[in-house]
Amino acid sequence: MQLDWIVTPGDQQRIEEFVASREGDYLVQHRIRRNVEGVHDPITETTIWKSLVSCLLSTQQRSGPASAITRFQGESPFPLALERCRSESSLSSYVTACLTDYGGIRFTEKIGRELEVNLARLDGGLWESVESSILRLLVPAGPALEREVAMILRASLYGIGPKQSRNLLQALGLTRHEIPIDSRITKWLNEFGFPVKLSAEALGDEAYYQFVSDGIQKLCQESDVYPCVLDAAIFSSFDDGGWEDVGVIW
Repeated sequence: MQLDWIVTPGDQQRIEEFVASREGDYLVQHRIRRNVEGVHDPITETTIWKSLVSCLLSTQQRSGPASAITRFQGESPFPLALERCRSESSLSSYVTACLTDYGGIRFTEKIGRELEVNLARLDGGLWESVESSILRLLVPAGPALEREVAMILRASLYGIGPKQSRNLLQALGLTRHEIPIDSRITKWLNEFGFPVKLSAEALGDEAYYQFVSDGIQKLCQESDVYPCVLDAAIFSSFDDGGWEDVGVIW
């Protein structure tokens, strides 16, 4: 069986008008500069690690401009930087204590375990394959390669599901088509009139995630809008802007 995504002229117009209404937002401009124009930080173990930390921190908790997650990630020096984490004899305990003391961040023990396992995997020999996979996206790629790399990350890293794998790549400025689909995106799409009632909980399943992503990409293709820009416009609309006062750290 096969499902054909059909985008009507009305759908196309609504997407174009919505993105145009948010095009001046700091977050939207930031996304265009990094992900569309390719002006991003060098891809290194350090930047990959910070993007991984960001993904795990923001799983199932608010990460708007005024959130504890965003404020923590803007700390300088960053408490969970790669070399700092490497210096800890018990990374899980350090991360848990660090996040708990900071306040306002949930799942501190879970995040601590995930980071400890991931650092052991990466430093145990996984860095080369993970980094080489990510570097394939330095040359702008189509949806198929972006999805392939996201699935490699999901298979390689602990605690990384479909949404987090796309989030990691988008945070690095490397993806345009595969976006992190979360509850904000599903809420907006349901209100937009997406032909299938979406469930944020079901997005943990890779097949369902790809099904929804295909629909978003078709909608954006017909509207001449990159999915990563639509994602930024939706995200910014929930916060009514506000990112210019913080500076986006992902």
